[in-house]
Amino acid sequence: MIGQLIFAVCFLGALFFFSKNARLIYSNIQLGRDLDRSDKPLERWKTMILVAFGQKKMFKRVIPAILHLFVYLGFVIINIEMLEIIIDGLFGTHRVFSFLGSFYSFLIGSFEWLALGVLLSCIVFLIRRNVISVNRLNSKELDNWPKTDANIILITEILLMSAFLLMNAADFKLQLYGYEHFKSVGSFPVSHYLLPYLPTSTTSLYLIERFSWWFHILGVLTFLNYLPYSKHLHIVLAFPNTYFSNLNAKGQLSNMNAVTNEVKAMLDPSFTPPSSDVTARFGAKDVQDLTWKSLLDAYTCTECGRCTSSCPANITGKLLSPRKIMMDTRDRLTEVGDNIKVNGSFVEDGKSLIDTYISREELWACTSCNACVEQCPVNINPLDIIIELRRFAVMEESQAPGSINNMFGNIENNGAPWKYAQMDRANWTQQQ
Repeated sequence: MIGQLIFAVCFLGALFFFSKNARLIYSNIQLGRDLDRSDKPLERWKTMILVAFGQKKMFKRVIPAILHLFVYLGFVIINIEMLEIIIDGLFGTHRVFSFLGSFYSFLIGSFEWLALGVLLSCIVFLIRRNVISVNRLNSKELDNWPKTDANIILITEILLMSAFLLMNAADFKLQLYGYEHFKSVGSFPVSHYLLPYLPTSTTSLYLIERFSWWFHILGVLTFLNYLPYSKHLHIVLAFPNTYFSNLNAKGQLSNMNAVTNEVKAMLDPSFTPPSSDVTARFGAKDVQDLTWKSLLDAYTCTECGRCTSSCPANITGKLLSPRKIMMDTRDRLTEVGDNIKVNGSFVEDGKSLIDTYISREELWACTSCNACVEQCPVNINPLDIIIELRRFAVMEESQAPGSINNMFGNIENNGAPWKYAQMDRANWTQQQ
């Protein structure tokens, strides 16, 4: 009973703290502007199934995709086994689903092969990050905590899978000895190779089995509460994020209703813009000016760097990194959320997303080519954030690079981006 009580306290406590952090993240996302993404539900479900569940966009790079697929399947499927562990922990049973007979053996065998796949894949990922030093995984924006975070995740998953296999191996050996309630159930195609390395003492085996059991379940519960502070939060948010993807053509930029209505009013004096379209600010200066979808994107970012490694501006040495745009947005959103949590409402802190976190040089290096959007495995859109920050710089502050201001002047004076007068536009058609 003591073990069951300890387990119940740990389990309920983990759920409580996770739900608390989840509510905080949700409230931070709600700070964003409204955006309707309720249209085309069937297409949205299809997108989520293909991109989030099916890992469709991961396979643009085959080797990392296969390794990630092992980790993904292992994480999803092995956690079915967590249901049995939770029931055993709460009610003091042991392998409660063993009554399933041969199907149970199939499940345990499948879990073991998947656990081995996760373990080996995470080792390869560690080597790629820290030994081979793949460029996109070692950019300067990943220095310090982001790189440490990635390594913590990989090491944790290796330890959890190792504990799972060691637990099964000790359990299987106790079954062979006929020890107490360890009845002969399950199939152990991977962990049985560990049997020669385990002690023969049933007492030692029982301690190993119990230690591995507790280490595995407490490790999972701890990892659950680590997610809100980690890039690994994408394992939860990838599904809603892909569901609420922008289904329009990638090159289609959204119009600002306030500007559209201003033009309509100029063309038709009788037009009265709806009060709901009145805006306090053009574009975005801080995270509260972005849409809730952009804020969800920030929390969903996996920091994989596929966006940055495909960005033509970054490739040519420009300061822009789409991954950094998302990381900066998440950092600022967390800071604003903490500010509100402490003060009850946001208290001006002299900072903003533009300038404090994201520089003007980064913004204007973007070519709006959508390469980052195309490459992201979970349909994150850094371009939306860049465009909104640019709109603020131009429409609120009248600050734009000289080349942009020249273009604006040409459009105003000549009706086109070029410096030629309208009457001279067709001169090129004249034969010499």
